[in-house]
Amino acid sequence: MDFTQLGRTGLKVSRVVLGTMNFGPHTEVAEAHAIMDAAHEKGVNFFDTANGYGRAIYPGRTEEIIGEWFAKDPGNREKTVLATKVYGDMGQEWPNTSRLSALNIRRSLDASLKRLRTDYVDLYQFHHVDRATPWDEIWQALEVAVQQGKVLYAGSSNFAGWHIAQAQEAAARRNYLGLVSEQSLYNLIQRDVERELLPAAQAYGLGVIPWSPLHGGLLGGVIRKENEGVRRLEGRAKETLEKLRPQIEQYEAFADELGHEPGELALAWLLHQPAVTGPIVGPRTMEQLDSAVRAVDIKLDEKALARLDEIFPGYKTAPEDYAW
Repeated sequence: MDFTQLGRTGLKVSRVVLGTMNFGPHTEVAEAHAIMDAAHEKGVNFFDTANGYGRAIYPGRTEEIIGEWFAKDPGNREKTVLATKVYGDMGQEWPNTSRLSALNIRRSLDASLKRLRTDYVDLYQFHHVDRATPWDEIWQALEVAVQQGKVLYAGSSNFAGWHIAQAQEAAARRNYLGLVSEQSLYNLIQRDVERELLPAAQAYGLGVIPWSPLHGGLLGGVIRKENEGVRRLEGRAKETLEKLRPQIEQYEAFADELGHEPGELALAWLLHQPAVTGPIVGPRTMEQLDSAVRAVDIKLDEKALARLDEIFPGYKTAPEDYAW
C-alpha cells in the first residue's frame, strides 16, 4: 500500500480509503469485521464513516459496527485513521438535532464517540454546507472539541470551491488550522469539481477524497456484467447507462487493451489527479476490497491519461473553462 499525507497536514493515510456505508444494511457484521481486518492486513489505515450511516436499519448502526470491531481488539483503533461526519438528522423530529450549530456538533460528536467506542476521531467532517450557521460558531465548536482531545482535524464534504474559501478565511482570522480535506463526488464520468473545487483545495492545502469513484458501478465493467447476466440495471442507473453507453463501451475496451479491470482503472485514474488523497471504496465483499487495493499499483502514462480524457472529457479550471 502507498501512503500520502492528508492535505497539508503531517498525517499519513493510505491511498485507498475504506468506506463503510454498506456496513449493516448490505454487509453483515461478521463480514464487515472481516473486511476491516483485511483492510489492515493490506495496509489500508484510513476508514471513513458518518453518524447517519446504517439508516436503513437505524442511523448510527454503521458506527456501532466499527465500535464493536474496535472493542474486539484495542490495537485496531490505534492502527486506524478514523473519519466520521456530522450534519444529517438522526431520525429525531426535534430542533437542533441536525446541521452544524455548536449544540448539534457537541451532541453529535459525543454520540458518535459512544457508538464508535473511542475517545477521539482523527477527522471530523461536515457532511454538507450549513448556510444558516456562521463559520465563527462552527470553528469555535471545533476548537473546543480539539481542546478536549475529541477531534484532531476537521474536513468538509460536498462543498463548493467558494465554501472552502469562506471556511478557510474564517479559520485564518481565528488563527485556526481550518479544513484539511474535502470529500467530493469525483470520477471519470462526473468531473465538475475540476473547474473550481480542485483549484481551491490545492490553494488551501486540502486533500480531496473522491466518493462514488465508480459512479454507482457504471465504471466497474457494467456492460460486461450486463452481457454476462451478472448485473441488471433499472431506473435512473439504466437511463444513465443508455445515455453513456458509447463512452462506456470505449472505456471497457480500453481497459481490456491495457489489461486492467475497468473498476481498477477508474480508481487508478483518480490517483493520478491533482490534490487527490485517495478514493473512498465501499466494498460489500472481500473481493471488491482486493480489487480496490490492486488499483494503487497501476501506473498510467500520459498517453493512457490522454485517451481517458478523450473518452470522458473533463474541464479546465475556471475561468478558462468558460472564458479566456
